[in-house]
Amino acid sequence: MLKVIKPGVFSSIQDLGRHGHRHLGVSKSGVLDPIAFKAGNALLGNKETAACIEITVGLAEFEFTKPCNFAITGGNLNAKLNSKALYPGWRYHAKAGDIIKFASHPDFLRAYLCVENGFYVPKVMNSRSTDCQAKFGGFEGNALQKGDCIPFSETLVPCLELAIKPSDYTNVVRVLKGPHCDILPEGYLEQLLSQTWTVSELSNRMGVRLERSSLLTHQKSIDSQGVHPGVIQLPPTGTPIVLLNDCQTTGGYPIIATVIQADLRHFSQLAPTKLCRFELVDFDVANTALQNLEQEITRFKIAKQQLENKK
Repeated sequence: MLKVIKPGVFSSIQDLGRHGHRHLGVSKSGVLDPIAFKAGNALLGNKETAACIEITVGLAEFEFTKPCNFAITGGNLNAKLNSKALYPGWRYHAKAGDIIKFASHPDFLRAYLCVENGFYVPKVMNSRSTDCQAKFGGFEGNALQKGDCIPFSETLVPCLELAIKPSDYTNVVRVLKGPHCDILPEGYLEQLLSQTWTVSELSNRMGVRLERSSLLTHQKSIDSQGVHPGVIQLPPTGTPIVLLNDCQTTGGYPIIATVIQADLRHFSQLAPTKLCRFELVDFDVANTALQNLEQEITRFKIAKQQLENKK
């Protein structure tokens, strides 16, 4: 078991999310940075979908009640195992009674704690992710609370320390042109791209609201249609909203742009008051960017297997 001593600001069980249920009104949920998540599972030799704990802001503390191998990926939240500093992209071994603490960092917002074979909670709609809006999945449908004990399998043989190079984060996010630019006032897409935006305090796993002194106000509306993570909605207030994994499944605000799949992960680290900009690209660039990220994980798995075969 992993015992929650302090849950921090927001910690939850997540995997790659729920797929194929949006027509039923079920959100995707899942980790906001799937590349960091896959890297953590690759370090431990887990299945790609093994559940982890996504830790937001930090200020969290957990106790390993039995030995296990684990890895930390994502942002550097200044984690320590007892008094030993831990770094993103590395795997480690914990003994029964060891305490792992996450502090915080001014430049990072989320980290991922993976254990060998993953955290075991029941699957709901083929996923262990927590849907905190609907109150199901994860550990009893909620963010982790003090005293919760999350099951995982014991690992008696300590792993050798091994690292994977973390993929960099940036605040310059690539987007595709949205389907409703033609009904919005002329030049609004260009203004979205030319301005630097500030992440609002009114941001969470549902979406990131962006602010600026000069907003893109309008009086346009559309019939409600399906939306998904990555969509950038533009409400009449002119404050763009980048939808994230816990977003609703339909919406009636015009869509001015869509974040490419490879870059949506950057919003996992963009905390309130941070700045971001957008860059317009085409579908070829979007597809190549995602392929490059996935290939990084594949190359690491091959190298890890070759290293282990030599032992």
